[in-house]
Amino acid sequence: MTRLARSMAMIVLALVSTVEIAQRPATAQTAPASGGPVDPAAIEDLVAANRILAQEGIVDAYGHVSIRHPGNPNRYLMSRSLAPILVTAGDILEYDLDSTPVDPRGRTSVLERFIHGEVYKARPDVGAVIHSHSPTVVPFSVTQVPLRPVIHAASFLWVGVPVWEIRDAGDPAGATMLVRNGVLGKSLAAKLADKPVALMRGHGNVVAAPNVQTAVRYAIYTEVNARMQAVAIGLGGPINYISPEEGAAMGRTPADAGRAWDLWKKKALAK
Repeated sequence: MTRLARSMAMIVLALVSTVEIAQRPATAQTAPASGGPVDPAAIEDLVAANRILAQEGIVDAYGHVSIRHPGNPNRYLMSRSLAPILVTAGDILEYDLDSTPVDPRGRTSVLERFIHGEVYKARPDVGAVIHSHSPTVVPFSVTQVPLRPVIHAASFLWVGVPVWEIRDAGDPAGATMLVRNGVLGKSLAAKLADKPVALMRGHGNVVAAPNVQTAVRYAIYTEVNARMQAVAIGLGGPINYISPEEGAAMGRTPADAGRAWDLWKKKALAK
């Protein structure tokens, strides 16, 4: 066989191989392994958190809350795509940190679940994440007025509240403005950095905390603070904000947070 004939034969074999590979059926993506069983009490608190946030006007038909898996830091738990007030234990799904569901069983996942997975990746200290469209914080995301603490219950905001601009993450103007993939989720987590709250321009906010009880408290009092700050701005004159020293001191002071959680949970689960 001449050199030319050998070359032609090799080319034909390569083309045949390429066609065969292209015609093979795609291999189904392997579902991630479960992080293991979860204490029903943790699931109950996650269900309660969904309902509390709805009851307090922080979420409506949209918005979601998650907890890191108690037994595996590389997994998290969150409801399927459902209005938070309707969430039950049977709606809770498990995800890996790429936000791939472990066992969906036909249940639809929240589109913006990537917010949660990327925050958990970036923040080992975080045990719960909330995304909401908390109404009064939105004006602070589209103006030059920073959200700052005016009440002691929101003193955790003293560290600053960054505003995430989805266009800076490479999302073009006119896109959905939803955190629909890991790239956008990673950008949002980077803007949140080590803060408890970040605003999302024209959209809402993300809250991160060591546990779900604290995350719910942060989400509620971020909204309350935004209302009060807006009123104070409307009254005119300089505003006497919570100082960094006061904010830091409040963070070191033991709080009776359980009293609020017990009240909110009892009211939410009574319905």
